[in-house]
Amino acid sequence: MALVSAPANDRKRVKVYELKNNDWFDRGTGFCKGIVVNQEEAKILVASEDDPTRQLLETKISKDDGYQKQQDTLIVWTEQNGTDMALSFQEPEGCAGIWDFVNEVQSRLQALAQDDGLSDDIGDNVSPIILPLPDLSNLPEIENHMRAANSTPGGREALTKFILAQDYIPKLLPLVDMAEDLESASDLHRLCSIMKMLILLNDTAIIEYVVTDEVILGVVGALEYDPDFPLHKANHRQYLSDESKFKEVVKIEDQSIRKRIHYTYRLQYLKDVVLARILDDPTFGVLNSLIYFHQVDIVQHLQANAAFLKELFGIFSPKEPNLQRKKDAVLFIQQCCAIAKSLQANARAQLYQNFINNGLLDVIHYALKHQDASVRVAGTDILVALIDHDALMVRSYIFKAIQEKSKPLTDTLIELLLIEVDLGVKAQMADAIKILLDPNANSASIEALGRTNNDFLAKVRGSLPSMPQTDSFIQNFYDESARKLFQPLKDLEGRPSMNDLSIQEVSLFSHLVEVLCFFIRQHSYRSKYFILSENLAARVAQLMECPEKHLKLTALKYFRTCIGLHDEFHNRQITQHNLFEPILKILFDTMPRDNLLNSACLELFEFIRRENIKPIVTHLVQNYREKLQAIIYVDTFQTLILRYDQMHEPPTTQELENSFTSVESDTPARNGGIVNGGKWGQGLKEADAEEEAYFNGSDDEDDGLPNAVKPVLNGTSPARPLVNYPDEDGDDDMDILATSAPSISPQTMSTATQTQETPTTSPTSKVNALIPPERISEKRRREDDEEDELLANLSNSGTKRRASTSSNANSGSLRGLRRKNSIASTKDGGGGPKKISLSIPLKSGGEGGEDD
Repeated sequence: MALVSAPANDRKRVKVYELKNNDWFDRGTGFCKGIVVNQEEAKILVASEDDPTRQLLETKISKDDGYQKQQDTLIVWTEQNGTDMALSFQEPEGCAGIWDFVNEVQSRLQALAQDDGLSDDIGDNVSPIILPLPDLSNLPEIENHMRAANSTPGGREALTKFILAQDYIPKLLPLVDMAEDLESASDLHRLCSIMKMLILLNDTAIIEYVVTDEVILGVVGALEYDPDFPLHKANHRQYLSDESKFKEVVKIEDQSIRKRIHYTYRLQYLKDVVLARILDDPTFGVLNSLIYFHQVDIVQHLQANAAFLKELFGIFSPKEPNLQRKKDAVLFIQQCCAIAKSLQANARAQLYQNFINNGLLDVIHYALKHQDASVRVAGTDILVALIDHDALMVRSYIFKAIQEKSKPLTDTLIELLLIEVDLGVKAQMADAIKILLDPNANSASIEALGRTNNDFLAKVRGSLPSMPQTDSFIQNFYDESARKLFQPLKDLEGRPSMNDLSIQEVSLFSHLVEVLCFFIRQHSYRSKYFILSENLAARVAQLMECPEKHLKLTALKYFRTCIGLHDEFHNRQITQHNLFEPILKILFDTMPRDNLLNSACLELFEFIRRENIKPIVTHLVQNYREKLQAIIYVDTFQTLILRYDQMHEPPTTQELENSFTSVESDTPARNGGIVNGGKWGQGLKEADAEEEAYFNGSDDEDDGLPNAVKPVLNGTSPARPLVNYPDEDGDDDMDILATSAPSISPQTMSTATQTQETPTTSPTSKVNALIPPERISEKRRREDDEEDELLANLSNSGTKRRASTSSNANSGSLRGLRRKNSIASTKDGGGGPKKISLSIPLKSGGEGGEDD
């Protein structure tokens, strides 16, 4: 057998679709061609229109992939991995060429399979099936044959071919009337089972045929008698034959489009009502695919028909007196917008653009103010669909209306939100207001469109009015509309009780607080000024007195939003107006039930504790200390009190001041000295902390030592200490300080000892300038008695101290005293005179200094 010839490789423009999550995803537009690789392999290739080197599709044609041609421009099939694919051709001729090529390849592959002697299973797949002529007497035989054929893929394929070739469905339909006349329930149940099996063959041709005008009523008539519900009869025929459900607002001249509308409606009814309980995934996918492609054709035809759109939107002109026709027109536009949600981004954008150019926003205004609730709901659906598609586009038209001094759409939304009794419409209006006033709002669909078709995006954007400044739009809202929106909240001032709120009021306040939280996050400085001028924070706190728990939670969410911003303005507003009072009341009323309301309150205070928001911690403990101490089933509030106490401990004590002040001397350097930018004693916890800072170092600096290491004041450590004391704590630090203390000659020492006066520049101040006063040595406190005895001995005899010092200068160093109170002496490298390092602390009571 000769090779199959490839189709003429003229440019067949096509869109490639892939079914994902029951929705057709557009993989791109390109040019399709069929190629023959060898005698047993052929492929369909689609090269990208934008980049011919990129392949959008490369699929191998198989003999049993189940290719189906739908309408004149669609080819649908299932890949071997289970993925459903579709090619939508621009021209019917291109579709016909590829379809003929696929059929030839499959015929060739099947012939090769027969020649090669395939297995018996494959032989069964191609064996024909013959059903007897339909009659009430042989219905059991027909049903059994069909069940047997349905058990194998080959049998299903053979059964499908027989049904289509023999035009078998019309021969079954008269039996329904005959069985009804005979009141034969068993025959009616068998007919229902047979019809289900025919539809579940999952063949596009059969499904498209059963929804045609000639057979639809007979098919659904058989499906009314479900054997699973023998005592129940459905009314499918009555529902589908009711022509009043199809309202032709504007006459559709194209008969093919009218038929597609009817077919789509019937397919939807089959999927959602008749077969909803028994549908398998393949049949569900085929029904969805048929509905989708029919809807695409319908919408594309209508939105491209300028005369049709002009007549449709002309219904809303003042010249039209028929209100029922206007209502039907709103519902028709609503259905078009609902269908548009499933379209690709470019087709949806084009539809909305044509609708807006013909007056869609005026239709929305009309629908939102209509007395009929169904019309208001339809108008809301249209608006939400439009905002979901492109909020920026809607905002641009609203800003244009503001500039033209006409009533903007935002004012209409606010009015509807305040007076609407339908709770669903209220929720949609609140969401619409938030999206329109979101400064960061963008259209997900337009972004997706920009990724797939930049040229079309530029064309759509170019046809829109220039985008206004977002700041101007939002500022105009706060100047003109914000007070109208939040007036119900402001009216709560002076209301004696919150126990008599109606359902509509509760819903309204909930939406208003949600919108206010959104504004706080998105409109920083404008929302602050507005909240301050209208005193809205106190009004939100007032809502916590109502009995509805969900409204309390919404009000609590407002305060959580404010505190979560770490903004001083909001924190000051809450603390100045004592707005934690109602929150604590809710906490006490609900504890310790551990419910949602109680947990939300605890989370708020836990956030304050975790973030250590000091102004709020101070406010809470100062005003509600006793209440907080009573909450012990969680440790959050005890921690808040502890942090407050740590922040507000006294900075100094009298004992600490006396430790640095001599009774006999009032030296300005001591009394007014500054350490680390603060006063003496600032940040100290207790008196002996300063003493330990002193005893951790030496005041004298031995400049004569050749290897002395100078300390670095920024916290770094010198290279090594002068004297190594391995058995003492903190040796390095004290030795470092010893190197930096100024050296005092014996003459100076003698003078200081005789007069028992402290030098004008205290050595202690130098030490404390280097060592933070908070450093404490446990060992030092255990030796206070020994210190005091040493200091007393030194202060009682100045002559002895000089003699002792001189003696130690000759011998090298003093031994027997503790390291921190010893007189350290060293020799220079050349055996020269020895220098003595002396430290004289200041003690109250006139006691002399201490040698070091």
